[in-house]
Amino acid sequence: MRLTAEHLSARRGEDLIFSNISFDLEAGQSLVLTGRNGSGKSTLLRVIAGLIRPASGRLSWHDDTMPESLPPAEVSHYLGHRNAMKPELTVAENLAFWRDFLGSRPGGQPLSIADAAEAVELSAILHLPFGYLSAGQQRRMAFAKLLVAHRPIWILDEPTAALDVAAEALFSRLIRNHLEQGGLILAATHQPLDFEANHRLEMKGFAFAGMEGEA
Repeated sequence: MRLTAEHLSARRGEDLIFSNISFDLEAGQSLVLTGRNGSGKSTLLRVIAGLIRPASGRLSWHDDTMPESLPPAEVSHYLGHRNAMKPELTVAENLAFWRDFLGSRPGGQPLSIADAAEAVELSAILHLPFGYLSAGQQRRMAFAKLLVAHRPIWILDEPTAALDVAAEALFSRLIRNHLEQGGLILAATHQPLDFEANHRLEMKGFAFAGMEGEA
């Protein structure tokens, strides 16, 4: 498996956010994005997730079991700043929706809803409406949706926001397990993440948008 980005650039309106970003990740590898607020970290992740069209450049995902490359969005989970859960639905109903909507890609074993909730140590609250949960519990359950449908690329934007130290350690274990199983991680963060990143890329933002960035 390989995720390749070639000379990516993105704009917000007329403003160039970043340019000439290239990287190449293989199975089991990770890329961590750092940089100040507004430097383009979230924009780059959204481009990779297929939520924003790049101004230039090319993204591709290749798996040896497939005859052609695919857009990375088709094999990715995206966990942004918001949890993307309906507050009026129960936790189980939300997880069931994402399981059915996303589906699983070949090459991995998705968890059942009960096992995914157990993995984030919240199996006792599947029956509760998502809106009843605390901010930390909601973030844990948002992470559980990555487990109910297998996708090899995890795109994580500030994944440890609203978490205590114990929950951060839990997330780090799940991320390391995904990497050990051959998955890929792309994460933007202001805080240290407890796994060894293969590649790091510091985003510079508007003032340095014309500079070359490689990872």
